[in-house]
Amino acid sequence: MKPYLRLFDFSNKIDYKIEILAGLTVAMTMIPESLSFAILAGFPPLVGLYAAFIMGLVTSILGGRPGMVSGGAGATVVVLIALMQSHGLEYVFAAVALAGVIQIIIGLFKLGKFIRLVPQPVMFGFVNGLAVIIFMSQVEQFKTVVNGEVTWLSGSPLYIMAGLVALTIAIIVLLPKITKAVPPSLVAIIVVFAIVLGFGIDTKMVRDIAAVSGGFPPFHIPEVPFNLEMLQIIFPYALIMTGVGLTESLLTLSLVDEITGTRGNGNRECVAQGSANLLNGFFFGMGGCAMIAQTLVNLSAGARARLAGVIAALTILVIILFGAPVIERVPMAALVGVMVMVAFGTFEWISFRIINKMPKQDVFVGILVAVITIWLHNLALAVLIGVIISALVFAWESAKRIRARKYIDDKGVKHYEIFGPLFFGSVTAFTEKFDVFNDPEEVVIDFRESRVADMSGIEALNKLTERYHKAGKKLHLKHLSPDCRRMLKNAEDVIEVNILEDPHYAVMTDELS
Repeated sequence: MKPYLRLFDFSNKIDYKIEILAGLTVAMTMIPESLSFAILAGFPPLVGLYAAFIMGLVTSILGGRPGMVSGGAGATVVVLIALMQSHGLEYVFAAVALAGVIQIIIGLFKLGKFIRLVPQPVMFGFVNGLAVIIFMSQVEQFKTVVNGEVTWLSGSPLYIMAGLVALTIAIIVLLPKITKAVPPSLVAIIVVFAIVLGFGIDTKMVRDIAAVSGGFPPFHIPEVPFNLEMLQIIFPYALIMTGVGLTESLLTLSLVDEITGTRGNGNRECVAQGSANLLNGFFFGMGGCAMIAQTLVNLSAGARARLAGVIAALTILVIILFGAPVIERVPMAALVGVMVMVAFGTFEWISFRIINKMPKQDVFVGILVAVITIWLHNLALAVLIGVIISALVFAWESAKRIRARKYIDDKGVKHYEIFGPLFFGSVTAFTEKFDVFNDPEEVVIDFRESRVADMSGIEALNKLTERYHKAGKKLHLKHLSPDCRRMLKNAEDVIEVNILEDPHYAVMTDELS
């Protein structure tokens, strides 16, 4: 059944009450975050809310996995700040739409699978760094503006804010021990809202960030010159936004897979994210990607279907159209408490328990990714650096594993049995194992426990063959796998290959004429 039909399929085992309540909770936490990101980038506040609505609705219906929540995320917004300052909002919309097109193409060509290349230590670092960012962003809510200067709250405002945050956290922690019928985050928001409203407590509210009232997202074509110069301006921003958005979205998808014990579809998620961003560009939205904090709020509330995301998106739209006067009076302390608990739930505490059991290089990679995430607030860059370092460490460790067992048979032929992969990292160690000058006239290299992995391996064999040829000796390659044979066949311009069949195994003889 198609994903958008599952929303209305009452034969599915979906707890509609949990889905609806979870969606309302997600909407409550997404609104102030989307507003904050829009204001940070210099966009009109409604641009952030429109992005939250469009991203949430489209990806919930068409996305690669139920339970994920997308919106106007800070990681993608940060990419666009420089473009906003240099060329204005219309160029931002054009870049967002172009990023959407690129994301759709990536999904259609099934390139989303490359998220599998992210190793577990990188995931640990990514998640832990993100948890710290979420927590620190809530600490910022304990600041206020006095006479144009940002200062920390003090006195009664500080005590009230801290007390309400503590009450929110207490409700979230204790309520599940009493009942799990309703999401504790939503109950906490309602209780704190009622207390502040009933007792007339003076504290920071959503309206202190920005107004949230407006109309339906208006359709408009970005007012930019459609020429090559404009494309040269927006393409770098669109490309970076594509990478950042898909990295965060696919990492979030992998995290949800791990939490729920199910498997999502990364390529479908790429297409959904791209479709949502394309619409953002034409409907006054700042674009975005998956929001891991709101996703974890959604999952912790018990949601496992697509309905919760749709409810969250529609709730944001209803609030924009009709509910602004109410939502603007929600205390920020309640939302801060919810996000603090999300930060604690996001952190991989198990990483502390297994740190002394992990290889040192994995510990280093995990810490490095976390530090870069916290320091630069650039999750995509942190993950990229982590993957590159992990790959280099793997290559180094694999290069050290290549070894050879040598013996001379009763016919006087010397055999080299190779163990480990022959690739760019191991060619030097491989070459050093051969004694061309002292070897007999015929030599066999047995690859039963090895394989030629890349062009560097081919070149190493080529040079080794040349050395034996100049010494007047023959070199045979034995037990090559089919993919190794194909690689050598494709490299005939570099090394002359003749394949000889044997009743028990194939022998490949490499001789240079």
